[in-house]
Amino acid sequence: MAGFDHGPNEPEDQENSETISRNTRLGLKLFMVYLALYGGFVFLNTFSPAKMEVVVFAGLNLAIVYGFTLIIAAFVLALIYGWSCRNDVSSDTSKNEGASQ
Repeated sequence: MAGFDHGPNEPEDQENSETISRNTRLGLKLFMVYLALYGGFVFLNTFSPAKMEVVVFAGLNLAIVYGFTLIIAAFVLALIYGWSCRNDVSSDTSKNEGASQ
């Protein structure tokens, strides 16, 4: 079909191993943050379900507020990860070397 002919879906330049390691460490740290938030939600639901019924904001109970907070936190953490991983490690070091000269 016309218009659907394109090249292979491969990046033109490969990331170096330092960049991949940095991005992996950051992703794991952000995952641990979200895991702690989600674990708190599950812990409250499991061991203190009555607390989840308490109205905390604008007539909404803690379960609803905490649930929406989890959704917003996931989005914010994804934005942080995407913003932090946009640069290559080698380009960061070359900028620092150029600034020191």
